[in-house]
Amino acid sequence: MNKFRRITLAGMAGGIGALFTGGALAHGRWRGHGDFNERIDKMVRHLAVEVDATPEQQEKLSAIAKGAAKDLAPLRGQAMETRKQAMELLSAPSIDRAAIEKLRAAKLQHADAASRRVTQAFADAAEVLTPEQRKKLAEHAARRRGRGRPWG
Repeated sequence: MNKFRRITLAGMAGGIGALFTGGALAHGRWRGHGDFNERIDKMVRHLAVEVDATPEQQEKLSAIAKGAAKDLAPLRGQAMETRKQAMELLSAPSIDRAAIEKLRAAKLQHADAASRRVTQAFADAAEVLTPEQRKKLAEHAARRRGRGRPWG
């Protein structure tokens, strides 16, 4: 993979990824659709300024991000339940290795489902942006990483 492509993909992962995982959903701030949708719209507007996105592109990116967030919300609840079950298993008087393994496998399935959905959203968002815009996004993300800060 050439350097430009790696930088572009890294920028998209850092930038567009914030729309899907780095915002309210990932930090437990899901307070209802209105508040969350406003947060997504704000992140999309920020991204749009950085890459000179058109209003049409902003609408498409917002729809992609909201769709992904909606699909990922149940996975967050499942992850919280899995952590609760893990603590119960590990604090039990006797260790049930089969149950722990079953829980581990379930956690991997949840992570795989989330990864697939986020990857789909990345690709959908990438198709909305032009090559020049993706390059700007990658450069912006690289500058922010240099300051030790994630996108956002």
